Amino acid sequence: MVVRCAWATSDPLYLAYHDEEWGRPVRDDDGVYERVTLEAFQSGLAWITILRKRENFRAAFDGFSIAKVAAYGEGDVARLMADPGIVRNRAKIEAAVANARAAQELPDGISALVWKYADPDAPVPQTMADVPATTPGSTALAKDLKKHGFRFVGPTTAYALMQAIGLVNDHIADCVARRPGQ
Repeated sequence: MVVRCAWATSDPLYLAYHDEEWGRPVRDDDGVYERVTLEAFQSGLAWITILRKRENFRAAFDGFSIAKVAAYGEGDVARLMADPGIVRNRAKIEAAVANARAAQELPDGISALVWKYADPDAPVPQTMADVPATTPGSTALAKDLKKHGFRFVGPTTAYALMQAIGLVNDHIADCVARRPGQ
C-alpha cells in the first residue's frame, strides 16, 4: 500500500500536486512569486479551489512573470476582476500586483530572500497532526516580506509557502513523496 499525506488523497489534482510539486524546491524568482501569489489567493479558501483555477491564474497573470505583473495598471486590475476563471478579490489582485513590484525591488530577488528561511532541520512529522500552521521561521519570513512591501503574507500564508516550495519538508515520515534522507 502506498502511503501519502492524508490531504492528498481526495482529488486527482491534490494527488498530482502532492506527488510532483509540494515540498519540492522552487528557486526561480517567477516560480516563487507564483507560489506567493497562489498562497495569498488561497487565504480563506480551500487549496483545491486554487488548484482547479491554477491554469486560469497562469493565463490571467502572464505566467506569473514578475516583470509583466509589476507593470500592470488599473486596466489590468479591472480585467482580472472581470475574469471568472480566477478568484475575483480586488484586495488579493491588487496585492499580487504590489507583490510583483516589491519582488522587482529586491536586490537579490525574491527567491534569495525566501530561501534564507529554509529549515532543513525541521522535525519530521509522523502524522498530519504534527504539522504546524505557523513557526517562528514563518513569522520571521512574513515580517521580512511585509518589510519589503509584500501584502497577504501573514505567518500562516508564509508557512504554506515554505511547505510548497521546499523550505520545509512536511511530508509525513512514511509518505511516498518524502525525499530520501529527510
